[in-house]
Order: sequence, then structure tokens, then C-alpha cells
Amino acid sequence: MGEGPVRARVTLEAGPDAAAMLQALSPEAGREVPRTRTKLSLDGQNVVIDVDADDAGALRAALNSYLRWAALALDASKLAKGD
Repeated sequence: MGEGPVRARVTLEAGPDAAAMLQALSPEAGREVPRTRTKLSLDGQNVVIDVDADDAGALRAALNSYLRWAALALDASKLAKGD
């Protein structure tokens, strides 16, 4: 993978569940993913994930983790609602 710092922003359209998704992901943001720094925020009904990483490999790993955690949060919300 490439060398040097890299950055990515992912915006998840979470609809009315955006605040709940942000709350579910927040503990993960407190965990240390090696060679990365992550910021989560809410933009209307969207959850925004900003990741700064030391290299492309670390960025890929962090994005994969956050996208999986977001999918789990969405699935749990659907189960709770009976969807």
C-alpha cells in the first residue's frame, strides 16, 4: 500500500436512526485502531466518519471496521423495530 498520511470521509445516510447509529459507533471511536485517528459526527440524518491514517493499509483497515460496525448497528436497529 501507499506511504504517507491519508484521509477519508464516509457519509452514511442513516435517516431517522442517525443519532442511534452515532451513539452505537461512539465507543468504537474511543478504541485505538492502530495508526489511525477517527472522528464521528452527525450531519442531519447522516453519520459522518472522518479517518486520518498513517498509511493506506491502516486507512483500509479502519474503514472496514467502521463500515462493519455501522452495518451491525443498522441490523440491530431493524431487529429491534421488527423490520
